[in-house]
Amino acid sequence: MRILGIDPGLATVGWGVIDVINGKPKAVAYGVILTPKEKKLPERLLIIEEDLKTLIAKFNPDEIALEELFFNNNATTAINVSHARGVILLTCTKACKSLYEYTPLQIKQALTGYGRAEKKQIQEMTRTFLNLAKIPKPDDAADALAVALTHSQTNRLSSSFAIK
Repeated sequence: MRILGIDPGLATVGWGVIDVINGKPKAVAYGVILTPKEKKLPERLLIIEEDLKTLIAKFNPDEIALEELFFNNNATTAINVSHARGVILLTCTKACKSLYEYTPLQIKQALTGYGRAEKKQIQEMTRTFLNLAKIPKPDDAADALAVALTHSQTNRLSSSFAIK
């Protein structure tokens, strides 16, 4: 099974593709979609849509997993990232029939067994589970791989996390 994990954002969208064969995850590719801050919001959203379509066509995932958004304070940032997340959801829904989402707490718990784990712990567990020499960079790509890993580990329960 091939899983595309996505860490939504406006300036940076993290993505990571893993294959799971006989229960063992393997990193296929990872990276980020970047949108220039000097561009207007509609242009940035278009970049996200076009680049995401290209990724989905290239890697042809069986399932896509996203991290749910969590914001403490900045409403303006939350609104802009929510616009990006909407574009991501729409693009993924059109391209793949199996779409799932996980909260940051669920991701931390799936990878470390502790829902309040630090970012560095999540990154180290991602590196370990995928048998990588180094922690994936940038952080957004590592986060996306963590989302994909979370989905691979909860796959037998996946109907509980399905968006559609």
